[in-house]
Formats: sequence, C-alpha cells, structure tokens
Amino acid sequence: MIQNPKRYTITAALPYTNGPIHIGHLAGVYVPADIYSRYLRLQGKDVAFICGSDEHGVAISMKAKKEGITPQEVIDKYDGIIRKSFADFGISFDNYSRTSAKIHHDTAQEFFRKLYDNGDFIEEITEQLYDAKADQFLADRFVVGTCPRCGNDGAYGDQCENCGSTLNATDLINPKSTITGETPILKSTKHWFLPLDRYTEFLTEWILVGHKNDWKPNVYGQVKSWVDGGLEPRAVTRDLDWGIDVPVEGAEGKKLYVWFDAPIGYISSTKEWALREGKDWEPYWKDEETKLVHFIGKDNIVFHCIIFPAMLKAEGSYILPDNVPANEFLNLEGNKLSTSKNWAVWLHEYLEEFPEKQDVLRYALTSNAPETKDNDFTWKDFQARNNNELVAIFGNFINRVVVLTNKYYDGYIPTPNELSEVDENTLTELKAYPAVISSSVERYRFREALGELMNVARLGNKYLADEEPWKVMKDNPERVKTQMYVALQIAAALSILAEPFLPFTAAKLSGILKNEGKLKWNDVAENSELIPEGHQIGEAELLFAKIEDEEIQKQIDKLEATKTANIAENKQAEPQKDLIQYEDFAKMDLRVGTIIEAEKMPKANKLLVLKIDTGIDVRTIVSGIAESFSPEEIIGKRVTVLANLAPRALRGVESQGMILMTTNAEGKLVFVNPDTDAPNGETIN
Repeated sequence: MIQNPKRYTITAALPYTNGPIHIGHLAGVYVPADIYSRYLRLQGKDVAFICGSDEHGVAISMKAKKEGITPQEVIDKYDGIIRKSFADFGISFDNYSRTSAKIHHDTAQEFFRKLYDNGDFIEEITEQLYDAKADQFLADRFVVGTCPRCGNDGAYGDQCENCGSTLNATDLINPKSTITGETPILKSTKHWFLPLDRYTEFLTEWILVGHKNDWKPNVYGQVKSWVDGGLEPRAVTRDLDWGIDVPVEGAEGKKLYVWFDAPIGYISSTKEWALREGKDWEPYWKDEETKLVHFIGKDNIVFHCIIFPAMLKAEGSYILPDNVPANEFLNLEGNKLSTSKNWAVWLHEYLEEFPEKQDVLRYALTSNAPETKDNDFTWKDFQARNNNELVAIFGNFINRVVVLTNKYYDGYIPTPNELSEVDENTLTELKAYPAVISSSVERYRFREALGELMNVARLGNKYLADEEPWKVMKDNPERVKTQMYVALQIAAALSILAEPFLPFTAAKLSGILKNEGKLKWNDVAENSELIPEGHQIGEAELLFAKIEDEEIQKQIDKLEATKTANIAENKQAEPQKDLIQYEDFAKMDLRVGTIIEAEKMPKANKLLVLKIDTGIDVRTIVSGIAESFSPEEIIGKRVTVLANLAPRALRGVESQGMILMTTNAEGKLVFVNPDTDAPNGETIN
C-alpha cells in the first residue's frame, strides 16, 4: 500500500457499448469509484478519474447481428446513452473516452508490438471452434454450452455467468454456435498467447504475499484460486471482423482480444485527457508515487488482477495497481440482473420516472452496496431508505434549521453567546466525523462511510430535539442564537461531507446556505466556524420528497410485466400428440354455449358447478376453475363445450360435458371461446 501518494489514477471498468447502464453497474463500479474520486478532490489531491466505452469484441458484433445494423452504429448509439446516464448521475470522470478512438488503437497496437518484439508472446497454431455453416471461427460469446464446473447449460465461451468461472470456448460441454445453432467443429488457426505461467512467481509475491492484508477477501481469494490452480498461456488475439488489427506480419484478419485491448483503454483515455489538459500522462501510469486503483465488478477480477498486471509487468515501465476493490453482484427483487431478459432498472428510464432523484438512487445503492456479498435491490427498500432516512433524518434536520433561521433572523446567521457544555460537546463530535468517514472511504467501505455521514445528520436532529429552540425562544432568545449557530455549523458540515455521496443534494444545500465552493473536507475538522455570523442564507427548499406507495407499485408492476414477457418468450409448446384420423376428430361434438348460472361446489376449493345453455339443452357441467374465477364474473361468459363427453359424477353431481380452457403467458387459465356472435348450439368443425 502506497503511503501519501503524490497523485491518484482511478479507473472504472469500461462499460460495453452493447446496451444501456443499469443499477447493477452503478452499484458495483461507478458510484464507489465516484465517491472515492470526489472525496480525494475535496482533500485537494491530484486525481485522474478515467473511463471510456469498450467498443470492441464479440458482444458488439452479436448486438449488431441481432439488430441488423453495423457494429459502428451499435457503439455510436449506446456510447451516447451511456455518457448521458453517467452525466445525469453525477459520475465525475476526468475523461471518458472510446476504444474506437485512434489514440486507443495506436496505444494498444504499440503495447502489443513492444511485447511481441521483446519475445513475450508464444505463437501457436491451435484448434479453435469453427461454424462450418457460417464459415467463420467462433469467438467466445458466439459459443454457448454446458459449464464444466457447475453444469450450467447457458455458459458462454469465455465465462459462466452462473458460477463466475472464466473459461475457454473449447472447455464447454456440448458447445453450440449462437449464429446458426450448429455444433461447431475444431479447425486450426494461428494465434499469439501471453504465457501467464511465467508470471506465477511474480503474482504470488505481489498479491498473495504483498496484498494479503489490504485487498478485499473476495478479490484475494479469486486470485489465489487461479494461481493455485496453475496459470496457463492465454490467447491475446482472435479471429474476428471487428476490433483492433493485430500489428504484425502474418496476422491478417485477426484482431486483438478485447480483454487485451480494453484495459489498455485506461492508458489511452489518460493520454487523451492529458493532451486536452496540457499535462504529461506518464506520471499517472509510470511514477511509483502514483496510486493506481481499479474499480470493477467481481466478474472482472481475473482480468484486472492477473492478465493486465502480467501485461504491465511484461512491458516493464508501468506501475501496478495499489488496490482492486471489486464488488460482488447486485440482484433485483430476488433475481439476477439480466440485460438480455430486461430484468434491470435502466438509469435513463429511472430518471424519467423519478426526475431529480439521482441522489436517492445513489444513496439506496450505496446503503445496500454488494461490497462483501451479493445483495438484493428491492423497490420497497428503496422507498424506505428515501422516506425513513433521507426525508426523515437528513432532509428534516436541514429544513428545520433553515426555516427557523429565516423565521427568527431573516436568514442571517446569529451571533452566538457563550457555548454551553452541550454546544461544545456537539461541535467537538462534529469535528471528529471527517476522520471517521475518511477512514471508511480509504478502506473502500463506502456503505460504512455513508452510515457515518447520516450520523452527522442524526447529531443535528438530536441537538435540535434536545435543545428545543422553538420552546426556548419564548423565555431566552439569546440562548436560541447560540443554538441556531451550532445547528447551522452542522448544516454547513453536511454540505461538504455529503458531496462525495450525494453530489446533487450537497450542491442544493450549498446553494441554500450560499456557501458554494467555500469549504474543503478538512475545514470541518480544523475550523471552529464553517459558516460565519452575519452571513445570510436562502429560503428553505425540500432536499428530498416522500415517495408514495403508488409510485413504487408502478415499478413492481413493470417488473412483473417483464417477468411475464420473459415466461411467454421462453415458453415452449408441448410436443404434438400422436396422429389421429379425421374420423376420430369428427366423433367430438363441440358446441358454442353460454354460462347462465355458476356456484361453488360445497367443500371443494377447485370446483364450480355451472349451468350452460348449449343451444340443444341447458346442462350441468362441473369445472375445476374455482381458484381462477369467481362464480359472479363468469355468468354470461361465452364458452366452447365438448357436448358428447360421457357423463361423470363429481362429488355427487353429474357433469354432462366439458368446457375448453387454456393458459395465457402468465400461466393463468383463460376460456377458449368464439370471437364472433355465433348462437348457442352452433357446432365447431
């Protein structure tokens, strides 16, 4: 761990431009990285917060094929959506680039060429999966099959999303091409491999010994598992038609593997930023006094802690990451987030339905961040955190302070009188919070840090509740001046301490207090007066609004509709039954009928006793639909009746036929009925 670094390079995982950003991305990577970067800037640190769109690889090609457009159209579409989502949620990148940019292509090719010239690659002809029908080699994501480790039959050729294992396409059991559905064959092709086994000793010493005590257990454990299992050479090129050309002779038609070129995107994005800002990029990647931190999700641990460090070590001039605080996964309402199944809360849609509530989502996701284990986002929890914490604690304190200051002093900060012991203790406690929050942030415990921030608001609420200035005002207005002065110092502290976590709220609060840009992080601990006497503040504005049950139910219903659509899409029809002859069908007497009476069968939960006008008679039919329909709602319903079914006694009632039913996409019973006004008794042929 670097002590007192001269500068910080902070990277956030490059999002694939094959879809928008959802809450899982925000919780796992981008909010934690943003909190850390904003916190460091408030301390006056030299920070380069770097990211960009990952625009190469099979995921883009797959999306293009699915939508019937070119890869370039895919990346341009989603790069714009992603950039806007990040801006809308206040993710404060110093630079957000694209791996399709020339500066990135040049940087990645130069990196590859240096390792190639140094003899760091193994050149091999190997057998790879090939789709003969599509006449192409199948890159990782164009292959699905059964995971050899957990048995999941939907594993991709590079990774099983069920168990998180990193795979090679040839590891899959019963592989299938996602292009044609055919079983691929093995065909020879030439590729270049990074011999990870050569770096076993380096990785063991650097991570397993050097970072045993300061890296998160989930990160350390996954690296140890890989190293202990024996590292093997890994291909850094692919047979693809989309990506960065391999810059050596004999590599025509081959591209750099996306997991080789993507992390180099951090370097090329830093170069782009430095050119724009007139800086030298190299100290941010090559100076030992720079602290490099990668924020990623757990599915990227191997690439950031084994493959990319091995690449950097081979190149020789780069620093290594000081930490890789990877988070686990966030689930949604008890189910795994899935882009392909639309089981997600998309950021651009969230803001349409909850305008100006970016900080509410940032707060809910940080409060429930999957820092040490997978966690679950639910809309009810989101509502509770807003109403019971942001509104009732943070917002309530600020509103009371601002309202009373305007009521008693026309918005001017009063001159305090002698501080009581309670006042002194409260201000002393306030001064301790920056160090407490800092300790949590610097150990990447953002949930814990946010809890301490809310304790500052609780401190303010407790102070007002105990001191009751609205009561004291009647008999001792001079005392109230001191009370309000102390409360206003807490409010000013919140305007700065909240900024990394709730940037929009902090900006709004600073606007109300009219102290924009006047405070830094350490001022809270070092200055006795954060907002001076005589300073005039603005009128009260609600920082947070209560979220009603109807708004939450709408989101739950939306997810239920998605679940229903997924069931319908994935539902497979039952296989066709054995063939029959026309004469077999002709034996059935199917008639149009109308239900004229209905009642529940006594002591039978599933049965309804129906009276049906079949056009030839009025007959009794017993039907097992009581759990799906009430008697009242089906009277008058048009139905299809199998009229010549042999009678059968059910609980002492003779049933003289059968009505035809099926199930809808949700699995609920529905009537098979005529869609015209055919009269009762008409036969169905």
